[in-house]
Amino acid sequence: MRDLSDREGVLPGSSASQGAEEPLIEIRSVRRDYRLGSEVVHALRGVDLTIHRGEFVAVSGPSGSGKSTLMNLIGCLDTPSAGEYRLAGQLVSELGEDELARIRNREIGFVFQTFNLLPRATALQNVELPLMYAGVPKRRRRPIAEAVMAELGLADRRGHRPSELSGGECQRVAIARALVNRPSIVLADEPTGNLDSATSGEIMELFEELYRQGETLILVTHEAEIAERARRHLHLVDGSVTRDSAKGEAR
Repeated sequence: MRDLSDREGVLPGSSASQGAEEPLIEIRSVRRDYRLGSEVVHALRGVDLTIHRGEFVAVSGPSGSGKSTLMNLIGCLDTPSAGEYRLAGQLVSELGEDELARIRNREIGFVFQTFNLLPRATALQNVELPLMYAGVPKRRRRPIAEAVMAELGLADRRGHRPSELSGGECQRVAIARALVNRPSIVLADEPTGNLDSATSGEIMELFEELYRQGETLILVTHEAEIAERARRHLHLVDGSVTRDSAKGEAR
């Protein structure tokens, strides 16, 4: 697969234009509380976290530990009840919905357990979607999407709809869609949850290759063997980070 580092950033402020030394993610004393009737659920309890560009981080924990809440905050799908979240130096924890939507489209690529592909659209049209939302003209977005699909081994699947693809191919299309805008972060929420063990291994090999090429990957998983393939492992229990371990090997 061709090195993704030579792909030009599509939008101003993309990861290609940011400094290498500044932390990509800075979370300070972040809490997230939800009110359910008369009760308050403390989903995150004062989390502190720093992630730099090019890291491959797995987030795990039991059900109700706060890992999905943390993912939603990092992905600008939610905002904290207290504390600060800075993305590439910008304080995003206090931004409004319009600004958060712009950041999600420009800076964050999402990969979901259920793929979230449009069933009536072709694989190529699904990959093009973030470019379309970003206002990239059709004559420009098609070759960009085709190039990313080729990098992920999907060149011969451009015209296929999701129902005509295997689970592994659908997830590759979802990963291509996540990468097409050259985001700062790729967030993967249980990306192997709907796949058999052999296909899961292939998808994790793809993530490892993307990591070696310099992508920043954050993966939420409940599977210990999947989490162990990341280079850094955060474990959450009851809304707090109880373990933050990193592997020492080089790329």
